[in-house]
Amino acid sequence: MTKNRVLYGLTNVHYATYKREADGTYKYDAPVRVEGAVSLEMSPTGDPMSYFADNGVYFSRNSNTGYEGALTIAMITDQFRTDVLGEKMVNGGFLETSDAKGKDVAIMFEIDGDAQATRFIYYDCTVARPSQTANTTSESIEIEGQELTFKAKPRTSDKAIRWNTGEATPETMYNDFFKAVVEPVDIPTP
Repeated sequence: MTKNRVLYGLTNVHYATYKREADGTYKYDAPVRVEGAVSLEMSPTGDPMSYFADNGVYFSRNSNTGYEGALTIAMITDQFRTDVLGEKMVNGGFLETSDAKGKDVAIMFEIDGDAQATRFIYYDCTVARPSQTANTTSESIEIEGQELTFKAKPRTSDKAIRWNTGEATPETMYNDFFKAVVEPVDIPTP
């Protein structure tokens, strides 16, 4: 693979629901594409800590508790509403209840580059219910999109938060990326 120098353009957003096995490992379902991705913003979470001694910083460390993100899409799909947000199909529409049980998911996406797109997985994400905005139509139509905020946290089984493709990613793994969630295992290099 050729080295990227820049990143631009969001595409191929997917989510994969999962189940926790008795041994604590994660078993992911097949990824589902989310059409209409507009933007994605990820901000690291975790606080810096400093310990002072001898009139100065003696020790410092940053904690890594994952990321907070916001994904804007054109419109939330019916499948996402039922799979992730826990809404129920009632009378041909969607019912949101106060006791709805949403599902945590892996979020996968691709960011184009000048040589080859980089593909990312955030392994354990909790998605919040979206806010809703609507404006009157004026001289031009402005599409608002819907924003989903989420937290990407470390998996409890192995503390994995995120993985992305790189120059050494095997071609078959890169090509099959959106078929199944890639697990972080060491791959012997030839």
